[in-house]
Amino acid sequence: MKILVANFGSTSFKYRLFDMDGRDEAVLAKGGYERVSDYNEAVDDCLNTLLNDGAIDSLDELDAVGFKTVMGRNLSGCVCDDDAVLEALNGFASLAPAHNPPYANGIQTFAERTPDTPRVALFETAFYQWVPEAAKVYAVPRDWREAGLERYGFHGASHKFVAERSAELMQREDVAERVRGLYVDGPGDFAGQPLRVISCHLGGSSSLTGIHSGIAIGTSMGFTPQSGLPQNNRVGDLDSGAVPFIMDQFNLGIDEVQTAMTRESGLFGLSCGAGNDMRDLREAKNAGDGDARLAIDHLVYSIRKYIGQYHLEMNGLEALVFTAGIGEHDPELREAVCANLTCIGLELDPEKNKQVGTECEIQRDDSAVKVLIIPTNEELIVARETKRLLQAQRTTAEPIV
Repeated sequence: MKILVANFGSTSFKYRLFDMDGRDEAVLAKGGYERVSDYNEAVDDCLNTLLNDGAIDSLDELDAVGFKTVMGRNLSGCVCDDDAVLEALNGFASLAPAHNPPYANGIQTFAERTPDTPRVALFETAFYQWVPEAAKVYAVPRDWREAGLERYGFHGASHKFVAERSAELMQREDVAERVRGLYVDGPGDFAGQPLRVISCHLGGSSSLTGIHSGIAIGTSMGFTPQSGLPQNNRVGDLDSGAVPFIMDQFNLGIDEVQTAMTRESGLFGLSCGAGNDMRDLREAKNAGDGDARLAIDHLVYSIRKYIGQYHLEMNGLEALVFTAGIGEHDPELREAVCANLTCIGLELDPEKNKQVGTECEIQRDDSAVKVLIIPTNEELIVARETKRLLQAQRTTAEPIV
């Protein structure tokens, strides 16, 4: 099964072609385009490149095209593309302006270029469909909630991958199998021993998710990726009263405040411009920059806050997982996050923690809680979920749109 995964950004388009034959998951081709102004042209060039380079002999060889869509109004999950997907993307275009319009454009282009090829949208919000209602709602009037204001959560593809892979590594095939079939069969009933995992997706954009026996019970991001942990340039959690205060204090319009919160805040804002890359911040901190130190300390504080929240909510913890760019490659941050957590049975091994970018355990041998590094691969996740959905539909003989 050959699956093309298409990843659209505000001015970019990246793709990977996977051969998902059996348990092999080979990348046959990959490429990308920056400063894209015409997505039709970029898609055409992608398809022509695949043909000219021999990755495929004809477009008919494509079994599916998968899209890592962000969020849709009144729609989530892993779904076959149809008019409802486009309507959902357009319905929340103002909340995800950098991604929803490009994805809607790109999906329409693929529908025109490869009309007989199934198209699958895997929403970033999909993994949080079964989060308890009390953890999803905001304490706002009913009509606001009915309009769609709730905690959606993001990085769902990465956190679902962690849920599946951590279960495999901990020899919990019952939980792993539950996660594999989640978007096809739903969570179902589960009577096994609990497997409680906290997944830390830490990168330019970061979030934590509590995962109980394969199912998300809460996540740090909310209505948009603006909330939760401080991001590279985005503010993270902020009291709603701060917005009118800042508008009045500095005579700013709402657009100016929004720009500041999404482009000039987060680690960049806290460090007073020292940087939003952890490597730059670490270098500045080591050189004595107090603002850079504050930015790193606040990130660590925020991560630990959510770890405590999910540990309490799940009544225990079997594994703490680090993934994504910072999580996989920053031993100092992992050490700071895991410091003084013997109260929950977690003890990091300083030598094992020196590992970067490789799947491994980094806790002491006598630690009651495992600490894992699990490199994520979001394009592969989209390909896997696309394959699972199409295979399930073929098994049930349902038509594929």
